[in-house]
Amino acid sequence: MTLLHDTPGPRARRRIFVWSVVSGLVFAGLLGLAVARFAAHGQLDAARWAPFAQWPIWQYLLVGLLGTLEAAAHVAVLSAVAGVFLALGRLSRVRVVRWLATGYIEVARTVPVLLMIYVTLFALPGVGVNLPLLWKLVLPLTVANSAAFAEIFRAGVLSLPSGQPEAALSLGLTRAQTMRFVVLPQAVRHVTPSLVSQLVSLVKDTSLGYVVAFTELLHRAQVLSAYNHLLVQTFLVVTVIYLVCNGSLSFVAHRLRR
Repeated sequence: MTLLHDTPGPRARRRIFVWSVVSGLVFAGLLGLAVARFAAHGQLDAARWAPFAQWPIWQYLLVGLLGTLEAAAHVAVLSAVAGVFLALGRLSRVRVVRWLATGYIEVARTVPVLLMIYVTLFALPGVGVNLPLLWKLVLPLTVANSAAFAEIFRAGVLSLPSGQPEAALSLGLTRAQTMRFVVLPQAVRHVTPSLVSQLVSLVKDTSLGYVVAFTELLHRAQVLSAYNHLLVQTFLVVTVIYLVCNGSLSFVAHRLRR
């Protein structure tokens, strides 16, 4: 990290510490105020939380979590594969290939994911293409995330010293062999923490599955809250589930960086 910015001096470290303490106190105050307001309106009463001590409620939510992880796994695999080819396309010496890959990446990063979901939900059936619910969510997320994965892989390739591919070429390897056996393995290792961090964003994006009525965690939470009329409690529980899942991925990314 010292390549990106200067190491903070004593005064900078003191300012960082002071502002960290102030921010922590402000956050704690806001959290305490929120808890007090919830208590004043009876949202913390034991009777409102009792249903979440029953297994059928958790079983219902865990089925939604399984759907979230299933969609995220599909998107992660497809986006990673497509991202490698897009990154190679953007690094290609063939101008047409480079332009096509760059154009796809820029468009996919610009268009909102929700708009792409509406395309799969309404536009494609209009031309006779009616995908299963899972793929109505997976396809647009793959389009968006493949562009993000491509930029991560491209950054990994560009981060390698120029001597790596030059040494491989000098040994008689072709450019394709150099990219396959020398450059990509090192590049993927360098960007693995960033790839894991992108998975956190990907898992959050699967919450858009409620638009297509796909059985994921947020959709199940909406149905459950409409049934038990415990809106605050249901979504707080779902928030904790998301925090555990994404927090675990963030921890893995942090460990990989170290």
